[in-house]
This record gives sequence, structure tokens and C-alpha cells, in this order.
Amino acid sequence: MQLCSCVVVPLPKYATISVPREVKKRLEAAKGLREWGEYLTELYEQRTLLKRKRAFDEAAKLLTPDDLSSMKRSSKAFREKFSLR
Repeated sequence: MQLCSCVVVPLPKYATISVPREVKKRLEAAKGLREWGEYLTELYEQRTLLKRKRAFDEAAKLLTPDDLSSMKRSSKAFREKFSLR
């Protein structure tokens, strides 16, 4: 009878994402030596930040200087009156 010992090492949860080969080549070139998770998280965060900035810029175009001053006064008054109970 032959005995063997095994060590079970839990692995992090991974998933596979299918993308066209050409897309993968471009992404691999851009990610460099970084891990996929790190690189894709960075891409997601950059995209989210860009979307927020664009939304802010669009909203700013719609507001007049009077609107901005009013918002500033309201914000200041709120902060002065706000307190945790």
C-alpha cells in the first residue's frame, strides 16, 4: 500500500473573460507587467472618474454664475447648521 500526503491550498476566486484576440493583445501591451486584476481595476476607476468629470462639466455649463453663488451660500449655511446628534 502506498501512502501520500497532500496539502490543499485554497486559491482566490478567478473568472475568465472571453475577448477577441486582437483586444487581448492591445490590453496586454498596455498593462505591461501589472496583474490583470490591478490593470482592469485601474481602467475601471479611470473610466468612472472620466464619466463623473464629464457629467460635472455638462452640469456646470447649464448653471449661471448666480446659480453657482446660490448653491455656494446654501452649502455654507447647511454646513454651519449641521451637527450630529
